[in-house]
Amino acid sequence: MAFSKRFQGFLLVLGDLALFYLGLYLTLALRYGPPIPAKIWHLHQLPFFIIYLIWVLIFYISGLYDLKKFYSLKAGFGQIAKAMTISLIMAILIFYAVPAFKITPKTNLIINGVLAGFLLLLWRKCFWNLASRASKIKILFFGYSEEAKTLIESFKTHPQLGYETAAIMARPIERDLKEAVKEHDIQLIVAAREIMNDPKASKHLYEALLAGISITELPDFYEQIMEKVPVSIITETWFLDNLFEINKRTFRFFKRFFDMVFSIILVILTIIIILPIFGALIKLSSPGPVFLRQKRVGKNGKIFNLVKFRSMLALSSDGSAEPEGAKWVGDKDERITKIGKFIRKTRVDELPQLWNILKGELSFIGPRPERPEFIANLEKEIPYYIMRHLVKPGLSGWAQIKLPHGGAGEESMEKLQYDLYYIKNRSFTLDLAIALKTLAAILKFEGSLSFFQSSKDLSSQILGLV
Repeated sequence: MAFSKRFQGFLLVLGDLALFYLGLYLTLALRYGPPIPAKIWHLHQLPFFIIYLIWVLIFYISGLYDLKKFYSLKAGFGQIAKAMTISLIMAILIFYAVPAFKITPKTNLIINGVLAGFLLLLWRKCFWNLASRASKIKILFFGYSEEAKTLIESFKTHPQLGYETAAIMARPIERDLKEAVKEHDIQLIVAAREIMNDPKASKHLYEALLAGISITELPDFYEQIMEKVPVSIITETWFLDNLFEINKRTFRFFKRFFDMVFSIILVILTIIIILPIFGALIKLSSPGPVFLRQKRVGKNGKIFNLVKFRSMLALSSDGSAEPEGAKWVGDKDERITKIGKFIRKTRVDELPQLWNILKGELSFIGPRPERPEFIANLEKEIPYYIMRHLVKPGLSGWAQIKLPHGGAGEESMEKLQYDLYYIKNRSFTLDLAIALKTLAAILKFEGSLSFFQSSKDLSSQILGLV
């Protein structure tokens, strides 16, 4: 039996919570029992429930509920160990910060964390094995393209997604379709848009639908699996079908409300803490202004001045590093200063954009605004690029968490596909997911470097400056 991604994710979370509690039971049994005194159990039950919900959140932003990540035992151990370490630190801080819990169980937490960690590793190994071996939904691809090829390869490398490519057809021939459906026990037909629009092929698909076979268009299925919109196989009709509710007034109202509340809080913290420290470090690192202002393209193509902490050498009169005009910036660009490397890595350089959020030019979440000099060429080279300006740009976006090392011009098509996915599916839950993943990127919950390593790098850079 094949299970949906949502059900599999729910099962993972449920299993984790159960094992957290099993770890707690074993911990208390080791310390006080068995049997565990009822008073001891009740004293730990509610506080640890709250802690476990926070642990699930940390696991989420650490990528441990991403079904496309198929961990080996060694890699899984590293990911779980990292997430559990962060979870334990957070739990200790919370227990000391909330006197109402009436307990500060450092020893119990550590034992619980170690036991739960090993149980989670075994649980995930069992889960991935079961998910990989579970029966798959058998698919017939009706029409072949690069997007279909990408999906076919994805199902091979990620069997836990629950799909199996059983047949591929390039020609709309009735006899072949009927035979293929019967021979391969097809449950789902994924048809290219041009085939769906072909009257003869549509008739055959209609008959398959009457026979109980599910039918879907390739662009929609590709979007569902890959979480991006395939720009190369959509037409203007796609935008008319999917973006007719572009305004979403209620969503916009509350989004603006949260933008204002959080930006005011963060602006105060930035002025009090961040600006004095990093303003001085930027000045020490190289001559030039602390802030950099750049023209960016906002909603409906409106130009605004985006504010950032300067992270590069000031090579021109306006404080920018572009005496010869706008250029794409790479991770190893020689124009980036020592302190610039740190503030770009931790995204501290983006904090002055809180001012743009307060002014209503930017939101916390949305497609990243590009520079007019780049937009002019991108709109000529990439179809539908102008559509990303239908919504307010953001400090972070779906493309940024999916392409964390993006920024080069050659990746603009890929970023557009993620931006269109966000524009179509934007909601409070998607915004929250992006915000949490952005936080994970800043703290480096994923990847080889940690926030603490970045802090160590900063210390050495400060010593080098003074």
